[in-house]
Amino acid sequence: MLILIVGPSGAGKDTLINGVRAALGDHAPVRFVRRVITRPLGEGPDDAGGERHEPMGEAAFLRAEAAGAFALSWRAHGLHYGIPADIALDVVQGRVVIANVSRAVVAEAAKRFPVAVIEISAPADVLARRLVARGREDAVDVARRLSRAIELPSPVERHRVVNDGTPEQGVRKLLGAIRTVSGGTLGTVQ
Repeated sequence: MLILIVGPSGAGKDTLINGVRAALGDHAPVRFVRRVITRPLGEGPDDAGGERHEPMGEAAFLRAEAAGAFALSWRAHGLHYGIPADIALDVVQGRVVIANVSRAVVAEAAKRFPVAVIEISAPADVLARRLVARGREDAVDVARRLSRAIELPSPVERHRVVNDGTPEQGVRKLLGAIRTVSGGTLGTVQ
């Protein structure tokens, strides 16, 4: 199954995904996908809001995309994002694959894979505070991000995680949602 993690900027998706990855350890039947992103080469996870990603130049990304290197790809906020095509093999082999994606690609993903969606959200004031604290956007950009809304396709199963407490509380909520949508295949790791 492919579990798509979606939600607005500032909801804490990367923090919660990283926390779940740490809680499950290396032996869980789960693959946490590293997105390929056209952030500047050399920009590390600390510069990317804590996200573990594979940086790639735009020209190389476009060549890789044309060659079929991505199962899913999209453009947002002036960057290109891609989910490696080899996730298809993991899904066929019965692994749980977890990927942070744009809501705009959920419909395409649902056509190609068995998917569930976990939407991570937070109250608007919390989102605004987190976006301002990142220091990457001005007030106009923050307001624009907060006003964006993309509806998910109706046949796609969706679970919501409200990340309005501590990171530890959010990780527990996300882990519970992942267990629910994966049918409990992750065992009882806390």
